[in-house]
Amino acid sequence: MTISGIDRLLADPALLAQLKGKRVALVAHPASLTRDLVHSLDALIAAGVTITAAFGPQHGIKGDKQDNMVETPNEVDAKLGIPLFSLYGEVRRPTPAMMATFDVVLIDLQDLGCRIYTFITTLLYMLEAASAAGKSVWVLDRPNPAGRPVEGTTLLAGWESFVGAGPMPMRHGLTLGELGHWFIDHFRIDVDYRVVSMEGWQPDAGPGFGWPPEWLWINPSPNAANLNMARCYAGTVMLEGATLSEGRGTTRPLELFGAPDIDAKAVIAEMERFAPQWLQGCKLREIWFEPTFHKHVGTLCNGVHIHAEGGFYDHARFAPWRVQALGFKAIRRLMPDYELWRDFPYEYAFGKLPIDVINGGPALREWVDDAGSEAGDLDAIATPDEQQWAEATRRFRLY
Repeated sequence: MTISGIDRLLADPALLAQLKGKRVALVAHPASLTRDLVHSLDALIAAGVTITAAFGPQHGIKGDKQDNMVETPNEVDAKLGIPLFSLYGEVRRPTPAMMATFDVVLIDLQDLGCRIYTFITTLLYMLEAASAAGKSVWVLDRPNPAGRPVEGTTLLAGWESFVGAGPMPMRHGLTLGELGHWFIDHFRIDVDYRVVSMEGWQPDAGPGFGWPPEWLWINPSPNAANLNMARCYAGTVMLEGATLSEGRGTTRPLELFGAPDIDAKAVIAEMERFAPQWLQGCKLREIWFEPTFHKHVGTLCNGVHIHAEGGFYDHARFAPWRVQALGFKAIRRLMPDYELWRDFPYEYAFGKLPIDVINGGPALREWVDDAGSEAGDLDAIATPDEQQWAEATRRFRLY
């Protein structure tokens, strides 16, 4: 059985004693729950911890902001009377006034194991602010549902953003607590940091391969609806930089891609022809859908559903970043003039194409758009980055 950091803290009188007499803040979202599905904020207060503030990441502490790039305002909790600060509103980094409300901050966030999932950037910004303010940071660790595999190109210098905290690949293979140690080492942050580690987490064990099979899935953000999404996300998140729908406005967001003007069967056939080795860990299925909001709202779309689940899932072989890159490549090969890439200030990064911001550089887009490129050309770019990251971060693994 896997025991989360919050449950370990609540069960350990010696750990709780270290918070006695301290003003404590909590960074949380809807998946910040104990094994009994009690929210960590309520559980900590019930355990006698003096909570003086709470922080919400992107989508808010309540998880009520459905779409991407929707800001959450600060507020005061009506029952507790404490400030609920938004780290995705007027500011992304906690201000000195916010930092003055506590002595120790507990970070209890369910991550998805992907660089672009902004909770890890919030962790970095909190570590930097805590260093400047002389505060302590505790991460109450949780599983990485995507497990240990690493995939994608390393973010290039100058491409840092809220979806690119540092030079790491798209799929980082670490837990939030482990990433905190990497951030501190890489950015040379002088901060009082500790991880309340999990007990019993086995990231290489089936059937969950990172996600404990006895755990319920609670959405950490509104469109993170299940484990299949978490596994696919390091690839499907790139659709936020494309004109194709990623399934927002459907019940299976970020598990599929499509549009009104593509032939999904032809796309799947071309994907299977061009790089069948990249598809060995999953199954592709044609799907029809009509988004109720977001891209192509109210329009019938033909698309591809990626199934990294059931008997089709091979944890060692599934490569979501390559699968989605292959989807783009297939469309580009079938329709060379297709308007594939969106152009808008994605996550407030001005003057750069969103697909490049997402990937931390232009390499993937250039590979897709190069009519002469082959699968091996993308492997040649990504594989050395993946190997380097896996080796460099091995010493930070706690499990």
